[in-house]
Amino acid sequence: MCNLYSITTNQAAISALFRVVNQYVGNLAPMPGVFPDYNAPIVRNGPEGRVLATARWGMPSSSKALMDATKKRAEKLQAKGKTVDFKELLRMEPDSGTTNIRNVKSKHWTRWLGIENRCIVPFNSFSEFNKAEGGDIWFALDDSRPLACFAGIWANWTSVRKVKEGETTNDLYAFLTTEANAEVFAIHPKAMPVILTTPEEVEIWMTAPTEEALKLQRPLPDGTLQIVARGVKEDAAPAA
Repeated sequence: MCNLYSITTNQAAISALFRVVNQYVGNLAPMPGVFPDYNAPIVRNGPEGRVLATARWGMPSSSKALMDATKKRAEKLQAKGKTVDFKELLRMEPDSGTTNIRNVKSKHWTRWLGIENRCIVPFNSFSEFNKAEGGDIWFALDDSRPLACFAGIWANWTSVRKVKEGETTNDLYAFLTTEANAEVFAIHPKAMPVILTTPEEVEIWMTAPTEEALKLQRPLPDGTLQIVARGVKEDAAPAA
């Protein structure tokens, strides 16, 4: 499960490649390590065309996941002799979000699979963790770490992300995963992100009917990715 990636390509190049017409990100600095629940750039559809914006990594978790977490918290509080208002506890249950989405047939996710909620997530490299292989193992299309993107979805959502923040409203995003190809399988057999590498694939994801767009939920061909770094939490752009 990818919970760490980098975006080090400059803002102008991102905008040019993904045909952005509006930008709401200010001065976008390189991000050699993007972590869950932090803001990062996404490209989404707007009324006048593609928009480069920032959103917080982690879509809302399912109601079942939140219910299970709240039950555990309630049990701990009750064990300490405290009175529990379960409804209020559930409303304020912290949810740092779901970063990777596999089961697109789930009712929880189908509401956000339409064109209006699809986005692409620019990246240069991503990591999968394998302790035996050295920790975080970084993959890219090649050593130069060319710009590519994950197939993602986004939503505006009100929830409690962190207890200290309380209830907040945020733009959130996550990206799809699929079976691992050969390179990723050797490190993380369970899954890899859904990666788009051509303008045609980007157009399909951003504009096609849902059934057609979801055909892109497949691994990259074997041999497409290579390992570019090991054992680090950030993967900076290679020296010029």
